[in-house]
Amino acid sequence: MRLRNVKNAKEILESSKYYIQLPRDYKGKYNELFGNGNPIHLEIGMGKGSFIIDMALKNPHINFIGVEMYESVLCRAVEKLNKLDLPNVKVMCIDALGLNEVFDGEIDIIYLNFSDPWPKKRHAKRRLTSSVFLNVYEGLFKGDNVIIQKTDNLGLFGSSIVSLSSNGYVIEDICFDLASSDRENSKTEYESKFMEQGIKINYLKARKKRDFNLLG
Repeated sequence: MRLRNVKNAKEILESSKYYIQLPRDYKGKYNELFGNGNPIHLEIGMGKGSFIIDMALKNPHINFIGVEMYESVLCRAVEKLNKLDLPNVKVMCIDALGLNEVFDGEIDIIYLNFSDPWPKKRHAKRRLTSSVFLNVYEGLFKGDNVIIQKTDNLGLFGSSIVSLSSNGYVIEDICFDLASSDRENSKTEYESKFMEQGIKINYLKARKKRDFNLLG
């Protein structure tokens, strides 16, 4: 899908109270930024913000940080946020490969919603559940590593299960048709469209115990 360039995206972002302009300055200090010691959940690839906004509204005692690498996409989420009063949300524009430069043992849960599947074998390392990215996430977590993934792509879902399992994660929960389950679910923009079209959504929750991290 071709991204539409938004000429004033940078100005939209920098004028918003939700936008973190210099995330490296807050490494190890995000609870100070939020002004409380609540858990911090991170969505990587937040798109236009529907998921993180709904989660923040439903969970006021959890802090949410959304990450998006494209300013033109992130500014659309910020435009939505600017119409609300959500003290438990912040967003930043950064490549996920650099996340260990801006977080240090502060994240409780990572959400990966409808990430690019990178279907070609030569691009497998670019998937957000590849060993490359899982190694980046290692230093982000406060306690156990917990990753929740949703995707319509079975190829990505299968490779994620293999990669997570190979890197010390245990799949605690799994579902191949989220719409037909009784799990509470905040939807992304893509997800709502997919469900309207009858496309099944795959879901998993994976955990890597802290003692495993310490041993290996």
